[in-house]
Amino acid sequence: MKKIFAMAAFIVCGLSLSAEGYQVNLQGNRQTGMGHTGAGLLMGASSMHFNPGGLSFLEKKYEFSLGGSAIFGKNTFQKQSPSTYEASSNNPLGTPFYFYGAMQLNDKMTVGLSVTTPFGNSLVWGDDWDGRLLIQDISLRAIFIQPTFAYKVNDKLGFGVGLMAVNGNVNLNKALPVQSAAGDASVNIKGNTWAFGFNAGVTYKASEALTLGLSYRSEVMVKLEEGDADFSVPGSLAGLYPDTKFKSELPMPSNITFGVGYQVTDKLLLAVDLQHVGWSAYESLDFDFEAPTVPDSKNIRNFENTMIYRLGAEYALKETIDLRAGVYYDTTPIPEDHLTPETPGTNKTGFSAGITWSINDKLDLDGSFLYIHGQKREDGYAPSNFYGTYYTNAVIPGIGLTYSF
Repeated sequence: MKKIFAMAAFIVCGLSLSAEGYQVNLQGNRQTGMGHTGAGLLMGASSMHFNPGGLSFLEKKYEFSLGGSAIFGKNTFQKQSPSTYEASSNNPLGTPFYFYGAMQLNDKMTVGLSVTTPFGNSLVWGDDWDGRLLIQDISLRAIFIQPTFAYKVNDKLGFGVGLMAVNGNVNLNKALPVQSAAGDASVNIKGNTWAFGFNAGVTYKASEALTLGLSYRSEVMVKLEEGDADFSVPGSLAGLYPDTKFKSELPMPSNITFGVGYQVTDKLLLAVDLQHVGWSAYESLDFDFEAPTVPDSKNIRNFENTMIYRLGAEYALKETIDLRAGVYYDTTPIPEDHLTPETPGTNKTGFSAGITWSINDKLDLDGSFLYIHGQKREDGYAPSNFYGTYYTNAVIPGIGLTYSF
């Protein structure tokens, strides 16, 4: 019996979602082209995500913006010496998207609706790789629906607030440490639920050239009350692991961002953002299983708050063409000895470029390109003694349309 419960504890300790990798900042091609800066910029309807206060300075009565990105990501794992084992993930194409629609009610009030995907992750290592007892594949998706209200106090000051309704979905597969001639054992964890939060911000135009912004996106605690745990255990232990329900929760962390936009010349705009991410909310990942033979689990994470440093520029090449470039540095919240292969967390540097072509006075075509380089990290997950060196990188093109009148 002790052996059985030890095996069960090992099973559930690996049912985790890595923190750093499931926040996605691809919520506007213009902002992506400038290193994801946006809290101190006036970029119309897309301000609903980056700083709702900026929405109060909408230039036209109506504005609609939609777009998406394609994430081509790769993760490589090398086991610690003297082993020569190496594996690479075969990730499905990630497709985060956004939609913004805004309308001026009058000179003071603006309302809008956004649909965004600021959290998500897809990763496939395969059924037979060496880390299959921790993860085989994972898919995490969160869709944020946000009605927003913004109010312009005067020509210099505006604020905004939005209610976030979040639909979260997770699907995870991993192997189980069960030896049987009848076949391999595995478990599938999945669930779907709704959660709520808010997004608020203030924008201050200190001068014609200088704009300051401060935004706060609240933590959203996604709670699964009736998730599904489907076990596939051949042989004599099968009866101890029936398909069952479980309860669990996962935080989508708060974000506080201070941004500055400075119009250096008529053609050149610079932006700086400092973003604080409240990953310390992720203290542990706990599972409460309904079946009495499957023991509950408490998995300490103790993640740490992080900072993201962003710098962007926009240059008006001519009346119908704007060029953009940016860079950012994103620190990992994952402590030493807590690194798992679900989404290997490393310090990352992003390099971006972008362009807007004004097709006419109502329609703009936006494009962006982002390259993310993850710093090599030699670390691992202590409970399973799974250590090695992780390499991570991604190439992300994006495209969008903005229509205003």
